[in-house]
Amino acid sequence: MRKGDWLIAGLLGLVVVAAIGKGIYDSKNPIVDKGIPFYSTASKSVQLAGADLYRDIGCRDCHTIWGVKNIMETVPAPSLDGIGSLRTEAWLYDYFSSKNPQSIIPTRLKAKYAMPSYASLPESERRVLAQYFAGMKVKNWYLQDVRASEYKKLTGNPYPKK
Repeated sequence: MRKGDWLIAGLLGLVVVAAIGKGIYDSKNPIVDKGIPFYSTASKSVQLAGADLYRDIGCRDCHTIWGVKNIMETVPAPSLDGIGSLRTEAWLYDYFSSKNPQSIIPTRLKAKYAMPSYASLPESERRVLAQYFAGMKVKNWYLQDVRASEYKKLTGNPYPKK
């Protein structure tokens, strides 16, 4: 065999050994599908009304929900996945009712991308929004990822390890 043939045979042997090793590792460490982490506790009527408001008032222009990303999204606003696991309905209602939401959660975004006030919305619509988002939960095994994501979006820093 020529020198180049030995090199090819050696590389092929390494690939075979790596594939066998990966097969053994995977059989001893199976991937457990934990399922979809997102769920809603809101009633069907609140889910429908809330989704309509989310779309109609433009929340989706900046925020994502249920892990669905808009490829045209350029605003680094926090994802709303699991917001109901992080905030209460009362807190969300107060936030949507605030004339200055930045007084509650300061933004690091440019002023044109800052969270707008929804204080002028009818009280019933602010309540529906609060119920809708409070119902957006994530399973406990995914909650740490949600906290880390929100922290990074709000501060620009990685979530502190404990």
